[in-house]
Amino acid sequence: MTRILVVGAGFGGIAAAHLLRRAGFRDLTIVDKADGVGGVWRDNTYPGCACDIPAALYSYSFAPNPDWSQRFPPQPEILGYLQRCVRDFGLEPHLRLGTEVVAAAWTGERWRVSYQDGSGDEFDVLIPAMGQLSRPVIPALPGAEEFAGPAMHTARWDPGVDVTGRRVGVIGTGASAIQLVPAIAPHAARVTVFQRTAPWTLPKPNRRYGSWRRALNRRVPAVMRAARAGTWLLTVVTGKAVTGNRPARLAVWTLSSAQRVLQARGIRQRVTPDYAMGCKRVLFTGDWFRTLRRPDVDLVTADIERLTAGGVRTEDGAVHECDVLVYGTGFAATEFLAPVRITGRDGRDLREEWRGGAYAHLGIAVPGFPNMFLMYGPNTNTGNTSVVYFHEAQARYIVQAVRMLAGRGPVEVRAEVAGAFDTEMQRRLGDSVWVGCDSWYRTGSGRVVTNWPGMAAEYAARTAHLSEADYTANYPEDSTAAR
Repeated sequence: MTRILVVGAGFGGIAAAHLLRRAGFRDLTIVDKADGVGGVWRDNTYPGCACDIPAALYSYSFAPNPDWSQRFPPQPEILGYLQRCVRDFGLEPHLRLGTEVVAAAWTGERWRVSYQDGSGDEFDVLIPAMGQLSRPVIPALPGAEEFAGPAMHTARWDPGVDVTGRRVGVIGTGASAIQLVPAIAPHAARVTVFQRTAPWTLPKPNRRYGSWRRALNRRVPAVMRAARAGTWLLTVVTGKAVTGNRPARLAVWTLSSAQRVLQARGIRQRVTPDYAMGCKRVLFTGDWFRTLRRPDVDLVTADIERLTAGGVRTEDGAVHECDVLVYGTGFAATEFLAPVRITGRDGRDLREEWRGGAYAHLGIAVPGFPNMFLMYGPNTNTGNTSVVYFHEAQARYIVQAVRMLAGRGPVEVRAEVAGAFDTEMQRRLGDSVWVGCDSWYRTGSGRVVTNWPGMAAEYAARTAHLSEADYTANYPEDSTAAR
């Protein structure tokens, strides 16, 4: 019987485990270092945390939810949805929570996995599903140790910190910040937002679903399928804009510009991005600009010089007093699988293999690392649609891969196949909107290792059918030579 380990119990890990179990693979273990499932939706509990993709699409196609309260549901609902999925899929007996994987080494036949508590186990298949958004980044700002108040990343929100009546500094203007700031501004004494780069935004057409709509969803499932299809079509337009289609790009640019014109009077110049649309994720919001215009909210665009005991000093000499500091500064998205140490065939260290930037065939398989298949790996991030759609495509591909090795023994992707895919990714990303996008998605070597360069439907099509010719059980002497 094939023993399978899935590392991570978020959207990706749950999808992979469910489809593998449905395909008949029952010797399945799902580990997560936390005490509960949910991944980023377990970890992110900051005020205002919600999905920025409509729920009809930000959910599994095989598990539609008729009970969403609104089009863009808040974090507790999404976490509850994932918890129900685990129960409904029968995955609870397979969970091993509070268990952190620190290393995995290929023995020649299996993966020997080591846990933080000193224990270990062996598996035939290793499926890392830790995602790109599991390790928060806090910038190393001078004077950080001097700040006297509480400081936290949005992904590590401390519910014991009450911001009511306090001066709050928010560093960063990414996806979490544009949700957090409108949520806390009515309660804080003052909010100061420190912006390095203005985000591209689009209106967030949220709406609440009453009991009648939820009842209709349950009685007529076609309503949910229609909503999913409609949302998909909208993401096709934004996807074409991000990937360079001029008419779509003009339409989305016009809508984004109109939002700033209508909502950002007096601050328009400061909130207008100075980089191409698509370099960073386009954010959906209905209240970001209105909040920035509040008299008790300051938008600071000067660079931060250092932190002080009582706040933040910027390079223009101004001192901004803060009682609480919040970092909305994103994640170490390019450091895939860190800090787990992965050792493949012939002692290959994955960190060394990826020193110049992570790569994997279809974002899933790495030469030299047999029977290891990634969820949400390199070049599988989406800047415009639901990442859950990508997770499902990867999980279906992995089911095919596990079926293949169950009949052939250990397999690994051919070096020339992975090398050709990586070359294609870098060429397409280099020829597209990502040119001139500074270093947001790039490694030190200039490679773009996070984003998918095309439409989501293309990725689904390319992962729909695994070609056994792409894999070999006869390991070459140097599986990285063709890269």
